[in-house]
Amino acid sequence: MQLFAFGLNHNTAPISVREQVNFSPERLKHALHDIIERELTTEIVIISTCNRTELYCVVEPDIDNIPHKINNWLSHYHNIPSQLLQTHLYIHEKEDTVRHLLRVACGLDSMVLGEPQILGQIKSAYNTAKEAKTTKRLLNKLFEYAFSVAKQVRTDTAIGSSPVSVAFAAVRLAQQIFGSLQPNTALLIGAGETIELAARHLHENQLGRMIVANRTLERARQLAKEFAGYAITLEEIPVHLAEVDVVIASTASQTHVLTKAEVEQAIKIRKHRPMFMVDIAVPRDIEPSVGELEDIYLYSVDDLNEVIQDNLRSREQEALKAEEIIDTQVTHFMNWWRSLDVVTTICDLREQTQGRKNTIVIKAKRMLDNGKSPYEVVDYLAHTLTNTIMHSPCSQLRQAGYDGQNELITAAQQLFQLPDDNLT
Repeated sequence: MQLFAFGLNHNTAPISVREQVNFSPERLKHALHDIIERELTTEIVIISTCNRTELYCVVEPDIDNIPHKINNWLSHYHNIPSQLLQTHLYIHEKEDTVRHLLRVACGLDSMVLGEPQILGQIKSAYNTAKEAKTTKRLLNKLFEYAFSVAKQVRTDTAIGSSPVSVAFAAVRLAQQIFGSLQPNTALLIGAGETIELAARHLHENQLGRMIVANRTLERARQLAKEFAGYAITLEEIPVHLAEVDVVIASTASQTHVLTKAEVEQAIKIRKHRPMFMVDIAVPRDIEPSVGELEDIYLYSVDDLNEVIQDNLRSREQEALKAEEIIDTQVTHFMNWWRSLDVVTTICDLREQTQGRKNTIVIKAKRMLDNGKSPYEVVDYLAHTLTNTIMHSPCSQLRQAGYDGQNELITAAQQLFQLPDDNLT
């Protein structure tokens, strides 16, 4: 079997490209089934977040030029030019695929070094693939192994000790613009993990007032209640937009939640008091042209990178420790994978030996039925089993000696735990 990872992320593709290849949760199972039905892979997990889209594939060894075929499938599925994908797509194979997934799961490949949210996103993607029945032995083992290694890294290093995340960076940037957040009102659009984290950071920094908008009002109420906020639906946003100074958006919507016209109207009502906006979503929640308006500070996830870099210093040393753990664990996984190759050989050897044994035992039982002495039958059984089992190895070893195949002789010494002079 061949093991591949195909993907693009915040390092290889801008948000304008990433949002075009994003798989919405509603379409993910369809995509998984589609690629399996086209017989491109035998196993598949798709991870799709705001910062990356990655396909982990197990492919039959007789399928040629799989990178080209996967690129074409992505291009066709998302209706984007294949040349555009080729510019930004990266490919990992075999051991590099294992290492890449472990690094991603541990947060070492994230925009925010060591951020924990990606692990939950990987688990969700893996569970979706399991529900879709697009994983089997190899990917099941690989992803469960990745979760175990991520836990080990969190336990054995301090890579997650500093409060550094996209949500943290967004709040820190708001503080740089407004200073104290106590007089300000924030609108959080969405109610997922990133928005919850942003709400927590805002609350810890004494935000004056919080409004939570979500498609499901009940979920918005749950989050707003925890931080003494006010809950509204997405449709109610234009009514309240002029009240807010900070907007942080992260939904799974496939269309813009906030338009330029709505923001323009709010700015007029605010008499051009500035608004700070962070769009963490992919695809984007806020119409990009909003950034063209005066008195609007609009940032995407890519724009947060500079802020994030300033908060990474304490994690870099811990990341080196994490890389050492990953190197060791990659070796362990590859050893397990290679061991699968010998399982078939072991099964064949057992089946062959069992067949020969059964034939000899049947004959021994007939000897007993015919009145032969049990001692004579036992002697026959032991002698015949030994000769039968040893015939093929001994024959091959004699031929190896004749042909000068010393490596085979050495392997036999190791396999049967023999002293060197036994085969000379």
